[in-house]
Amino acid sequence: MSSDFRLKVFICVARNLSFTKASQELYISQPAITKHIHELETVYNTRLFERLGNKIQLTDSGKLLLEHCDKILDDYGKLEYEMNLLKNRFVGELRVGASTTISQYVLPPLLASFVDRFPDITLNLTSGNSTTIEKELQGHSIDIAIVEGNIKQPALKYTYFMDDELVLITRVGGKWKNLEEISVDKLKDIPLVLREIGSGTLDVIVNVLSNYNIRLSDLNIVMHLGSTESIKLYIENSDCMSIVSVRSIRRELNQERFRIVDIRDCVFNRNFNFVRLHGDDGGIPSLFMDYAMHYKQKL
Repeated sequence: MSSDFRLKVFICVARNLSFTKASQELYISQPAITKHIHELETVYNTRLFERLGNKIQLTDSGKLLLEHCDKILDDYGKLEYEMNLLKNRFVGELRVGASTTISQYVLPPLLASFVDRFPDITLNLTSGNSTTIEKELQGHSIDIAIVEGNIKQPALKYTYFMDDELVLITRVGGKWKNLEEISVDKLKDIPLVLREIGSGTLDVIVNVLSNYNIRLSDLNIVMHLGSTESIKLYIENSDCMSIVSVRSIRRELNQERFRIVDIRDCVFNRNFNFVRLHGDDGGIPSLFMDYAMHYKQKL
């Protein structure tokens, strides 16, 4: 039995703190579970679990091993993935659609790496707000999509890609230069420039604020703009604020052109998701999705 499987057994026991539950989840016998754990303990010459009556808990050695397991198994997965890629030559066309924030601030380095690795694949990127991109996918104008936001269409299949956070920003040295934090309710008094209707960014803002009984119409929205870049230029030249992806302002934060104003007890979190049509699996789109999953830590 491979060492990576022994680690999977260990992780399952460690997270359940139960040999029985691990046996049920992995569909192997409990004596087999015990054997794999004993083999690991022999390799490292230490006990990984200690018994407390009918329960078990991790030893310090077990806790240390658990900390490293995810990375070890991830590296095994990358190795297996890379070895399999060497066996195949991929040729064809890939049409990717991405919402604006993702296409501008996340995808460029990934696309460059993908094209370098698969030079015989012609790649085209379409950009738009999340609603537009999902319609393009349903209309078969693109092969795979990556969108922002937390609203999901039942006709489409979503796969988690990575996390993102939206933050409230203002220009450095403007009217709000001494403002470090505001309450959620105070947000209604701030002049805001936000993304357009249909954007994933605006959907997240609406959903989060609804938890505080705040509607879009309650906000002091000066303007809706169709891209984060246009919003950033507007904010740099006004005393308005905006709520944008923290990924989109890394350069401006480093250059001290923008700063973040905290909203007390309020966090705008969202996922970036791959989107495909139900039943549409395999092929070059799946290759691209797998590639992105393995290399997303570089983004």
